[in-house]
Amino acid sequence: MKLIGPFKQIITINNLSMRGKLSDDQLEIIENGGIVVHENKIQKVGNFENLKSEIFEIEEISGTKVVLPAFIDSHTHICFGGNRANDFAMRNAGKTYLEIAEAGGGIWSSVQHTRNASEEQLLESLLERINSLVSLGITTIEVKSGYGLNKEEELKMLRTIKKAQQKTEATLVPTCLSAHLKPKDFEGDNQKYLNYILSEILPIVKEENLAKRVDIFIEKSAFQPEESKEFLLAAKKLGFEITVHADQFTAGSSRIAVEVGAISADHLEATADEDIEFLANSETVATTLPGASLGLGEPFTPARKLLDKGAILAIASDWNPGSAPMGNLIVQASILATFQKLTTAEVLAGITFRAAKALNLEDRGIIAEGKKADFVVFETDNFQNILYQQGSLKASEVYINGNKI
Repeated sequence: MKLIGPFKQIITINNLSMRGKLSDDQLEIIENGGIVVHENKIQKVGNFENLKSEIFEIEEISGTKVVLPAFIDSHTHICFGGNRANDFAMRNAGKTYLEIAEAGGGIWSSVQHTRNASEEQLLESLLERINSLVSLGITTIEVKSGYGLNKEEELKMLRTIKKAQQKTEATLVPTCLSAHLKPKDFEGDNQKYLNYILSEILPIVKEENLAKRVDIFIEKSAFQPEESKEFLLAAKKLGFEITVHADQFTAGSSRIAVEVGAISADHLEATADEDIEFLANSETVATTLPGASLGLGEPFTPARKLLDKGAILAIASDWNPGSAPMGNLIVQASILATFQKLTTAEVLAGITFRAAKALNLEDRGIIAEGKKADFVVFETDNFQNILYQQGSLKASEVYINGNKI
């Protein structure tokens, strides 16, 4: 066993409700604390001097530091080729989504770049982005396909994500997003393409254990509600967990996510008040993606309303080459908190154990006995400085399985 400490503050994120609003006085803070780890898990948490007397191997922490559970980014698209800086410039210059697409931009641009990239090139760029997230204290990362949009290229993406897992200590959670939109070079309508995914792609994904999750983008420009519902139920019947890109520009699809028993409904910028109530009364995690709002200049998800109604709210980055190119979850969460008036406890819950629930992971996101020993350390005397400095206070150490990486 190894004792790590002393820390000025340990913010355990323990004993907080999974759903609804949280106040900062509910946060458990252990002063002058230590964490005992053994075989990748947390064994004890408590006063450093008391734990020290039990004669553990000691990893001494120097300086004034606070520690929190490592962060979890439950929605990213970080496996991609190319760059869409021109899209961003055109959008800021007043061009519409359609005009950008007609000029060669949009998701189809990323599809072409990703198809043109070799598996080696994709792997190299994916690992760079993973390392960037880990340096921020994010040790569990969901990664979607969705820029291949045919059997060969979607499988290339998912196999690349699987290879990346062998080269990183971070936990990657792959998601099959072949239903991102119908590709331009597919002969047939939406229904035919969704059937193609179900019959040609998902069986191989399952056979090779490339992903346990399936996602779909329900939107006027992508897939329509009823065909999406049918597809999701079919994917569920094949044994996949379900998540949904819902209510980004138009309302209604979050209701479908709840109806099919999706683990999470992500985006929700356009969610109507009656659907907020519907979401809040379900087990589906409402995942807000402030990076997309910042990248597109769109309203934020009504996070305050969702929490007040009792929803389970996670916060993720949506890091992708088009609408959310920043990728810095801490900056985004801090800004969301300012505009939606979220407490520090609500933000921290949204990027730790509530985000873990959005990935169906129960073993992390809290500093407590039996949990995975992933945590992030900041050089400061007050944990509030992390959000106060809106991402400019960087992690000084990151631990995965109890080992400093």
